[in-house]
Amino acid sequence: MRDVKVGNITFSNDKPFVLIAGPCVMESEELVMEMAEKIQEICTRLEIPFIFKSSFDKANRSSIYSFRGPGIEKGLELLGKVKKRFNIPVLTDVHTEEQATEAGKVVDVLQIPAFLCRQTDLLIAAAKTGKMVNVKKGQFLAPWDMKQVVKKFEECENFNVTLCERGTTFGYNNLVVDMRSMLEMKKMDYPVVFDATHSVQKPGGNGTTTGGDREYVFPLMKAALSLGIAAVFAEVHPDPDNAKSDGPNMLKLENLEEVLITCKAIDKLIKGY
Repeated sequence: MRDVKVGNITFSNDKPFVLIAGPCVMESEELVMEMAEKIQEICTRLEIPFIFKSSFDKANRSSIYSFRGPGIEKGLELLGKVKKRFNIPVLTDVHTEEQATEAGKVVDVLQIPAFLCRQTDLLIAAAKTGKMVNVKKGQFLAPWDMKQVVKKFEECENFNVTLCERGTTFGYNNLVVDMRSMLEMKKMDYPVVFDATHSVQKPGGNGTTTGGDREYVFPLMKAALSLGIAAVFAEVHPDPDNAKSDGPNMLKLENLEEVLITCKAIDKLIKGY
């Protein structure tokens, strides 16, 4: 089984899980700094490896009028500040080859959105940065088809790849998580990540915005960890109901520590550390 390292953090299906967390989009510098600090404090107490996540541009929005973020220049500046102030690795998603190249100069982990997981030029550009790349499995893709995604990175000699489950299209405006998907991707010998919050989305379910079922995040997270995976991805916000993006499926900050205590207990039981 291949391990992937980001600084002193190890992604491995056999080692303690890593938390990738933060607000969906960079709504403001104040929110970004507050969330990085508070999530880091929780993870330090619980001894859970932590990578901060937030997006500078949410390109896949329900409405043309939806808030998208501060853009790449300001966004990368903010992520650089998070790294410097809190000494934690940072992750953001990229949508184009140019974004991958620029973001790779600042962030520790690049993320490929699910809808773009088959975009060869984007994958190659991300691979060429040499950074770890978290690739979300498309909602339309069978888990075994991720072998071809992996092959694109291997041909670029970048083996710092994690494969991320985020739900599968299940009729209109709905997703379902097939837990077998993570078992199938584990067979590819790369670390597997479970995106607990996007998996409960209802894409476009509210018409001009995405809906979701926040109540299912924690149960699905527990189920995924029982399979023995490398990391959990969870978007977290102090007030999700008033968030500018993905509010219905984000975890509330006030509930995060309690959730992680149980998650760590399950992870320890499964992996025996």
